[in-house]
Amino acid sequence: MNTLPSMNTKTTETLSGLFKTLGDPTRLRIIWTLFNEEKCVHEISNILNMTHSAVSHQLSILKQNHLVKYRRDGRHMRYSLDDTHVEDILRLGILHIEHINKELL
Repeated sequence: MNTLPSMNTKTTETLSGLFKTLGDPTRLRIIWTLFNEEKCVHEISNILNMTHSAVSHQLSILKQNHLVKYRRDGRHMRYSLDDTHVEDILRLGILHIEHINKELL
């Protein structure tokens, strides 16, 4: 049987904030674009057909919540997923949705 880490007040509040951040479809789409490789704002904007300022705003929220990180590449900032946990969260979420959809058939 798997045991969960403790759920103290700080952990509960932080986890709630994480799920709120992930609850935005635009932020999920940005995370999805970064799943396999890092990208700059311009590339993300083109893929998602969004303005640079809108993407930058969402990336700022994702950075604050430790879901993406960045590195400077000349004049550009290159964004990537913060760590493999972000990938795991997204994969598990998708698997859960697929499981629910199969049960509803």
